[in-house]
Amino acid sequence: MIRLKHNQARGLLILALIWLAGAVSDRIWLNIDNSVPAWDQADYLNGSLNYWQALQQIQWFSREWWTDFWHLSSKIPPGIYTVAAIVQQIFGRGIEQATLIHLIFSAILLTSVYGLGVQLFNREIGLWAAALCQLFPSLYRYRLEFVLDYPLTAVVTLSFLCLTLWTFSASLIAPVKSRLSPSKQWLWAAAFGISFGLAILVKQTALFFLFVPVLWVGIATLYRRQWQRLLQLIASLLLSVVIFYPWYRTNWLTVLTSGKRATIDSAIAEGDPPLNTLAAWTYYWEILPYQVSWLLLLVPIIGILLYWKRKEKYHTSLAWLAIFWLGAYFLCSLNINKDERYVLPYLPVVGLFLAYGLTSWRGRWGNRVRWGSVTLAVLLMFLNLFPLGGIGQSMTQVLSPKAEHYALVGSRLPHAEVIEEIIQQAPYLRSTLGVLPSTPQINQHNFNYYGALRDFQVYGRQVGTRSQQIAQDARSLDWFLTKTGDQGSVPAAQAEMVQTIERSPDFKIHKSWALPDGSTLNLYRDRTPEVEVTSVQTPLANVKLLQVTVPQQIQPGIPAPVTYQWIGSWDELQSGLVLLDWDQDTNLKSQWIHDHAVGMGNLHSVVQTHQGTFQVIERMAMLPPANLPTGTYTLKATYLNRNTGETYPIAVPLVTVNIEPNAEPVAAPELDLLTQLRILAATLPQGPTALEWVFEEIARINQYDPTQDYLMQTQQALTYRLQQESQNLEWAYTLALSRVLKQQVKEAIAALEKVTQLDAQNPYAYAYLAFVHLYNWHGAPAAAALKNARTLNSNIPEIQVLSSVAALLQGNLIDAWHYFTTWQNT
Repeated sequence: MIRLKHNQARGLLILALIWLAGAVSDRIWLNIDNSVPAWDQADYLNGSLNYWQALQQIQWFSREWWTDFWHLSSKIPPGIYTVAAIVQQIFGRGIEQATLIHLIFSAILLTSVYGLGVQLFNREIGLWAAALCQLFPSLYRYRLEFVLDYPLTAVVTLSFLCLTLWTFSASLIAPVKSRLSPSKQWLWAAAFGISFGLAILVKQTALFFLFVPVLWVGIATLYRRQWQRLLQLIASLLLSVVIFYPWYRTNWLTVLTSGKRATIDSAIAEGDPPLNTLAAWTYYWEILPYQVSWLLLLVPIIGILLYWKRKEKYHTSLAWLAIFWLGAYFLCSLNINKDERYVLPYLPVVGLFLAYGLTSWRGRWGNRVRWGSVTLAVLLMFLNLFPLGGIGQSMTQVLSPKAEHYALVGSRLPHAEVIEEIIQQAPYLRSTLGVLPSTPQINQHNFNYYGALRDFQVYGRQVGTRSQQIAQDARSLDWFLTKTGDQGSVPAAQAEMVQTIERSPDFKIHKSWALPDGSTLNLYRDRTPEVEVTSVQTPLANVKLLQVTVPQQIQPGIPAPVTYQWIGSWDELQSGLVLLDWDQDTNLKSQWIHDHAVGMGNLHSVVQTHQGTFQVIERMAMLPPANLPTGTYTLKATYLNRNTGETYPIAVPLVTVNIEPNAEPVAAPELDLLTQLRILAATLPQGPTALEWVFEEIARINQYDPTQDYLMQTQQALTYRLQQESQNLEWAYTLALSRVLKQQVKEAIAALEKVTQLDAQNPYAYAYLAFVHLYNWHGAPAAAALKNARTLNSNIPEIQVLSSVAALLQGNLIDAWHYFTTWQNT
């Protein structure tokens, strides 16, 4: 590249050509690659499809729709998911379509790096830095994978450019450029606020890279007493809060509670060095040569060492870049969980340093060194991306080691075939597939992704991770996937789970596939599925219960098998809740309920071609209460339309069952999820002693229903029932729990207020209500509820903690400290 004497338009043209060269290379690689996404990549792709599905029915002015939209991703910010959803809405769904967003973010990244180069140095350095960003191994690798870190790199670099332009617009750091008018200063401050807010919506770690520069200029502004500039900075930060606030306001608790798993637990599992070791602080320095290649690292450094004194006018610019890089390096190293992609956002700044070093070469060797280095870097990139072998492989191991990311050009793995097989066998159902191995190629996330591509008809979930839950896991799903050979990253209980499925007489191998590594993938199916759906010819408007199969005698307090056989039109079945009462018609009213959606809510709602009449067989278990009187019980059924609220009685055959304490036990399937939820909710009056078990069990059953539709079924059924029987405390607790789990704040508060009326002498009822108020950042109503709780029992530590938080939210520091010290002394 000759010394630049061209104008800005020519610089932008060259920049566009740099972008185009990278884009063509990326699309060629993606077009020939037949690999499947690994864990994180598939998980992020799933997120993009969830948002794609939500965008099919946008309700711009519905607060409930927006709340549900923000809840779609409760741990990971939705910025990239939303952009990818829009792109896939235009170009179709799939990996190649989703990764089209990287063309957009590459343009943002290269333009931002070029802008930084022009602002801090000159156009020549800006263009060289943009070229290097296309050639760094870590950057071109993650341009090819659907992860958040490459888009984050682009948006962080854009934010840093805006901050730099604002900072230098008034010569705050040094007189690099002429002073801008106040209106333009405000403009760049707003640009920084918007870009920073968007960066936080891409990934929380954006703060690691921008915190120190923002702090630096903030201190410099205060030191120089530039109050208008300080106001601009504060306003820009407030603007960023406006942008990211809705999602974080909705999901703040999940973000905080998931932090430990995402950092400490992951670091321990991956063997990352602890912070009290030198390795934790040199980790990213040691991998820098692999991230940028030895070639592009050493040649510029040599140039800087040889020609340092010729560019002393750029010392301030280099210092500003060093503030960004060193601050980001420190904060990223402070994060115990280490991975090379976590520091991608500082590589463009590294690129500016190295571009400065490349342009430092002078004399007749200057152009040769620059062009020779970049040409060789281009060759190394292709050798690292395409398996050409030969002497090229030896070259990459020396000049660009640990950067291989070959396209898989062989046969495709059978993920799509597995999903298709399940759909063919259960075309009317939404199925959950238990994926027992967990390798980069075979894991729950990528099978879930291929199921989502088929209109979300199959979900992949990892089960069998805890020994005490294996029996329940095996009884709760109809489909399991195992493989021979390497099982990947799995817990110790996984081997026991595999043996349970392989040896169980309830399961059979449905189909097998040979994998490229010589192992075999086996798809198991339950011989007697929980739900079966068949098309029948009999026209029928309302839902009818054809048959009920139940033992003649069952014990109270013991799960009992029951089979229901329903018939009706597809629309009525798919949108129907059946409210089932097993009653004893005596003077002493006794009963148990067995409410659920037809087919347990697994009738696939996306399918639009199902017309006519269908028969649904449900094989389930029900739980008569342990204190149920001996006697004969009969079944009554009511239909509740989930969409319209319409109800009507269901015609049922005459069926009775005898409750007998001495009856012979009968083997039963796993209890339905609604019954399990009611059992869990019944323990809530016990307070913290029950909560750990409750949420552990909720995490388990959520795996069986990936959409958590059982919570909505519970809400609809119990809302109706409480209108008929408003004093039922167990139902009130269950309804409240279901609303809390769905993060429906206002509805949860209303449900818990009902609980406090029915369980007025239980301090934990008021504590639950206070907690939801605190979740909603409402200190005063939380304090009122906690006052009632302390009146009933002032010695409960958890109530003292909540009281301290409630006082703090109201600005009452004295009371907050009082409750905090009381908790410590409890």
